[in-house]
Amino acid sequence: MKNFVISFCSFLLIFLYGSSSIASARPEKREFRGAWIATVANIDWPSNVNASSEEKRAELIQILDSLRKCKINAVIFQIRPTADALYKSDIEPWSEWITGEQGRAPEPFFDPLQLVVEEAHKRCMEVHAWINPYRVTNFPNYKLAENHIYFKKPHLFKTYGGRIYFDPGLEETGDYLIWVLQDIVSRYDIDALHLDDYFYPYPSGGADFPDEETFQNNPRGFTSKADWRRDNVNRIVKRIQDSVKQIKPWIEFGVSPFGVWRNANKDPKGSATKAGVTNYDDLYADVILWADSGWVDYLAPQLYWELGKKVADYAVLAPWWQDNVKNSKLYFGLYASGLEVNKPKAWKTPNELVRQLRFNDECINNDGVIFYSTKYFLKNIQGLQDSLQADYYRHHALPPQSLLGKKSEAHFPVNLQLDTMDCLSWDAVLADDGEAISYYVVYAFPDSLECDFDDPNYILEITPNTKIQLSDYPHLNNSIYCITVTAVNRFRKESDPYEFIVRTKRLMADK
Repeated sequence: MKNFVISFCSFLLIFLYGSSSIASARPEKREFRGAWIATVANIDWPSNVNASSEEKRAELIQILDSLRKCKINAVIFQIRPTADALYKSDIEPWSEWITGEQGRAPEPFFDPLQLVVEEAHKRCMEVHAWINPYRVTNFPNYKLAENHIYFKKPHLFKTYGGRIYFDPGLEETGDYLIWVLQDIVSRYDIDALHLDDYFYPYPSGGADFPDEETFQNNPRGFTSKADWRRDNVNRIVKRIQDSVKQIKPWIEFGVSPFGVWRNANKDPKGSATKAGVTNYDDLYADVILWADSGWVDYLAPQLYWELGKKVADYAVLAPWWQDNVKNSKLYFGLYASGLEVNKPKAWKTPNELVRQLRFNDECINNDGVIFYSTKYFLKNIQGLQDSLQADYYRHHALPPQSLLGKKSEAHFPVNLQLDTMDCLSWDAVLADDGEAISYYVVYAFPDSLECDFDDPNYILEITPNTKIQLSDYPHLNNSIYCITVTAVNRFRKESDPYEFIVRTKRLMADK
């Protein structure tokens, strides 16, 4: 059966290259639609470090408005690119990327992470706080703030390729990282913690990472340095998951690894690729083990290559990840930036990402995608936004339920009312912790149809409020609709509906 699927997908791939108008299958009600907002080197935000605080705030809100319009339901906001902070921290210095100088706070003061949490939640979008665990400098001769941990505890660091990194082999490194992350999780109402693909650094100039002394001092029974390095990263990943769940069980922990685990010429379980770098052999990140062991809630491999690429074919990698990721959710990282910056012909022939989404529809059963990066995603390059709004993202979608969500209680809203001014209202659901309500889902079913809650066609609105104005939805005037409301808690579990209201036809003269 698997061979048949691969053969069918190969046929589909050929077909997709010559087709531009394939309608997608029935849209999924549960689908992760994310966008990375990169702050390192001011890739996405802020576009100008010399802008005023008010201008930076306005720019960030405009980004969130634009993503909401595209029906994106999660933002992955980079808050710790280089052992610094784009949030108020008593542990690490303010990031250079917010003010132009590491250690200098915004003036007038504002907290970027707090702003994103408040404004994204108003728009019913999740906030995944994106951190880099080990990177300290992003380029040579980087000026660190005087209060940086590098000057307080220099024994924690190694220089490699002209850049500074934490030494992952030291237990104290893990202790420090957990301290930083627990501080974030405790103080901010985030929905997830997110690590990117930088664990041990990417190979540089053929040199080995200088951790031989660390290995010799504490090998923990390992004779292979490569296995020891993988164990170092395994241990911190498990510690992060355990510490997050101990503080707030509803907060997810996800990792976005490099797009190739291992090549098949190194391991028969690997993918039929010829990548020059892999997670397992070069970054010492055994991401499949993390998923199998339940140490991550989701993986989002960065599949930044085109369909048909010889050394790393999207049509090979997407099914490979689907077949091999167990016990965690699976999102695909898609390279929106490639539509502008990549040179191969596939990226200049509209539209490689749409072809990949079509491929996913036909051959894959993953849980959603994340676009990198937001700046390029919002440019509508080669009509990407047009395609999403006309087809794939026509309707709202809820993020997939947390793995722990089944055990939670989803309380339903009551006292549904429709007043003479066409305002639909209901009582707020009062609950605490993971059972607190993130938002409400309003459904409108034509009176002649059965109520199919799995079909997102009938989601009228997703809102954090306890009322909406039905006259704002003109299509409701053409028929009789049954209206109901559900509630979604912090575990992303949706309640049952409790009450229905019949909304009759309304003539323009009635308004």
